[in-house]
Amino acid sequence: MHRTKVRVVEDALDANNTIARANRDDFDRHGVGVVNLMSAPGAGKTTLLERALDGLPGDVRAGVLEGDVAGSFDADRLSLLHIPVAQLNTGNGFGGECHLDANMVRTALPSLPLADLDLLVIENVGNLVCPAEFRVGEDARIMVCSVTEGEDKPLKYPLMFRACELVLINKIDLLPHLDADVDRLLANLDAVNPGVARMLVSARTGEGVDAFREWLTAVPARVGAAA
Repeated sequence: MHRTKVRVVEDALDANNTIARANRDDFDRHGVGVVNLMSAPGAGKTTLLERALDGLPGDVRAGVLEGDVAGSFDADRLSLLHIPVAQLNTGNGFGGECHLDANMVRTALPSLPLADLDLLVIENVGNLVCPAEFRVGEDARIMVCSVTEGEDKPLKYPLMFRACELVLINKIDLLPHLDADVDRLLANLDAVNPGVARMLVSARTGEGVDAFREWLTAVPARVGAAA
């Protein structure tokens, strides 16, 4: 029984990777750089996106694919930036999954004008386990971890932190009101993903957001150079 379960999981991941490659082919064909934005619920992904996407250089055309189990609260907020935003609810025909997979993303691509985009941010469902297991065709992954979650999260959920190219430590404006130890958090991060790029940011005050915006702005150029 155990071997059968392992085989089923491997088959599911193989199928996902095949569809992820098809997504990536579509993104490459249209010259779109794609970022998979992951975090626990409430870490501040949407507010960071509001801050970072507002003020992008005019030559970077951005869009967002918003993943949630239900509702369109975050997509409604981001649409106020007057950029293309598509809502993807896993509760609509996908069993209410706690992550996005490649097939879900593929079903949503017709809702996005890929030919008119340079940068697509896929805001994944808030979860610290499943999103890291499923590639969706992205070029890069970002993990958002707020200081309110505690310093142990990289050690408790190592795959999420190993699977990303950039870690954003958010809500640093709250540090005077917490017992959080950022140095310990960063040490734990290095223990699971040594040397990974990291930024200390506050979605509320805007601290560090300029650097995050510059990182996002560079994604399409990096993709074009690799093509």
